Amino acid sequence: MKTIKNGSTALILLASLSAPMAAGLHAQEREDLVATVYGTALGEGPEIDGIISARDTDRVQITAEDGTKTVIYVDEATEIRSKKGLFGMNKTDRGEDALLNGLPVKVETLKYDGGLVAKQITFKGGDFKTAAMIHNGTDQRFTKNEAATEALRSRMADIDKYNIKGTTNVYFDTGKWNLTQSGQYELCQAAAEAEAMDNALLLVVGYTDSVGDEDYNQTLSERRAGKVVNYLQQKCGWKPWRMVTPTGMAESDPLADNSTEEGRAQNRRVAVNILVSKSVDGFN
Repeated sequence: MKTIKNGSTALILLASLSAPMAAGLHAQEREDLVATVYGTALGEGPEIDGIISARDTDRVQITAEDGTKTVIYVDEATEIRSKKGLFGMNKTDRGEDALLNGLPVKVETLKYDGGLVAKQITFKGGDFKTAAMIHNGTDQRFTKNEAATEALRSRMADIDKYNIKGTTNVYFDTGKWNLTQSGQYELCQAAAEAEAMDNALLLVVGYTDSVGDEDYNQTLSERRAGKVVNYLQQKCGWKPWRMVTPTGMAESDPLADNSTEEGRAQNRRVAVNILVSKSVDGFN
């Protein structure tokens, strides 16, 4: 039997079939169950690495480093795990609510003629912390304009209604928060790119390398984020009410190895993320 369905109907059907045994599904039982909803099983699917850039009831869109977008179904039997500790050996089971926009993930898939279904989704605990920060961004310290902040909170009540359309990184010298000339240019380019998108918001996050103690790096990352926000608003014309709360993440979530000078240079950065309402963007 082949009953391929999309959206919440398929999820409800799958949940009703699997609820009594979700905790103890064997591999074959799981494959038979998913095949009922998504069609004929075609074997193991590809492993997908990227960032969650859109989320729907039973689907996630993963955007790879090269810009390729892949839509994957998530069902009751999908294993969702975060990794932490040395070499990521300590794993914690998570629920579907952990699949936040902006979260870098690795997805093992099963291939069906109705599409790809996630077998296991894993992510780093530190990456989840960053995505959760984005999710709760409007609960932080953006209070300069109370009316604008309340309007922003209304729009950002649920970050899962937003897609991440792009990220621009600008880099800093050790212990500094002054913008370079190229960084200034790149910030205004990012603002112009966001301005061309309907309902776009900017989220600014500052980082450091591993040099210095935790308190110093926290302050430094916040100063870098603040410098970028000020430049975006004062020189690039970006409106304050279109800015999600800026924050500093110190040396969390390094892009590269902090044991080398080249790696540390990549980690001394501020990331400017462009967010667009899913209602005007959606899966694409």
